Amino acid sequence: MTPEDFESWSRRAADWGAEYRRTLGDRPVRAQTDAGEIYRAIPTAPPQTGEDMEAIFEDFEKIILPGMTHWQHPRFFAYFPANAAPVSVVAEYLVTAMAAQCMLWQTSPAATELETRMMEWLRDAVGLPGGFSGVIQDSASSATLAAMLVMRERALDWQGNTRGLAGGPVPRVYSSDQVHTSIDRAAWVSGIGQDNLIKIPADATGSMPPEALDAAIRADIDAGYKPAGLVICVGGTSTGAIDDVPALIEVARKHDLYVHVDAAWAGAAMICPEFRPLWAGVEDADSITFNPHKWMGASFDCSAHLVKEPELLVRTLAYQPEYLKTHGQNGIINYSEWTVPLGRRFRALKLWFLLRFYGLEGLQAIIRDHVRWSNGLCERLRNTPGVEIVTEPSLSLFSFRRDGATDDETQAAINKINDEGRIYLTQTRVRDRIAIRFQAGSFTLTEPDIDIAYDVICDGLGLTERTAK
Repeated sequence: MTPEDFESWSRRAADWGAEYRRTLGDRPVRAQTDAGEIYRAIPTAPPQTGEDMEAIFEDFEKIILPGMTHWQHPRFFAYFPANAAPVSVVAEYLVTAMAAQCMLWQTSPAATELETRMMEWLRDAVGLPGGFSGVIQDSASSATLAAMLVMRERALDWQGNTRGLAGGPVPRVYSSDQVHTSIDRAAWVSGIGQDNLIKIPADATGSMPPEALDAAIRADIDAGYKPAGLVICVGGTSTGAIDDVPALIEVARKHDLYVHVDAAWAGAAMICPEFRPLWAGVEDADSITFNPHKWMGASFDCSAHLVKEPELLVRTLAYQPEYLKTHGQNGIINYSEWTVPLGRRFRALKLWFLLRFYGLEGLQAIIRDHVRWSNGLCERLRNTPGVEIVTEPSLSLFSFRRDGATDDETQAAINKINDEGRIYLTQTRVRDRIAIRFQAGSFTLTEPDIDIAYDVICDGLGLTERTAK
């Protein structure tokens, strides 16, 4: 591709992206293709000679686009948001054009130093004290894995990486049963193992009972295990469950456990001071993760991992062959020593663009609107005959179903709602029954979109009597 062609197609892609965003609300939220349809439309072998960009772009629109679920759609109410604010997309284009490998300070000093400053901005924005330092991980899954590796090494007197886990004390990690499955995966990959991730059943509020945690730790000590760490949940994926942070940290400190807080979704809301009581006491944790690539508008991937003692991460993860050493510079940070992957993208640039463009007040306004609108929808549904609110709102997340519906009937209602195309919801399981899960988080969401959601939900549940707005 010549420089002139690169310029022309870059403009074409930018124009396409702008038009895509302008018309997104007119598309069905979820892909409408059948399983295997896209696969069958793609040739079984690559071409022997290069093809024209016009043909490639045409096939992108004809074959690929119909099979895409539109995560930036204003009425994407499934999972959690994966926002990519336009200003973040612009920053990502610059990052992609430069294509720098930012694994060390010397491989791009600006990337390292901007990341350091951006993590300070985020730390201060969510109200954490200055003692926390941060690194951008690709996802909360990686941040939690890094934290669990620190738990393991700390509990094994920093011998796990050298000796392995066989024949030594068995480390145990504790969490509630409301945590994301990334916690389970971290236990697998770290070598701690599923059997040594002890999940404490949450109480009726969705929180892990501190006395149950204390009893589990004491029982493990008596059985010869080595309690290593605690994962606290702030904004669980299923229903938004939030643990009692200070009470659990008090138990953990009594037994010398490393404490990691998983606030992947909910942590972004803490830029609004009125929501910070939900994680009161979090400043006493050892590490915290939340995802700006969810509710704050940074395009994926961009997970903030804030730690009190970065030297523990470095001691666990750093490996320094001669070719990765930086000579002649003092006081530098090599963020690849804080993460599992060696290779690193320039993720800090999109945070810099995003935070400067919106300002904290702009981002706070978006999150506050989402919480208010979601709570308003919950109340409309509560007052609609035939609707049962299953779990109360946690920030912008709640769950519901038709009163008296069986699991099959609830699943059929979800399928009907999603097949209709205007909104996208997912199911969850609460107290062993299926419920419909709703969360508001799209950057392009407006209050009229909530009205559309109410009507589609009522149609999907087969309700004829509606509540006035």
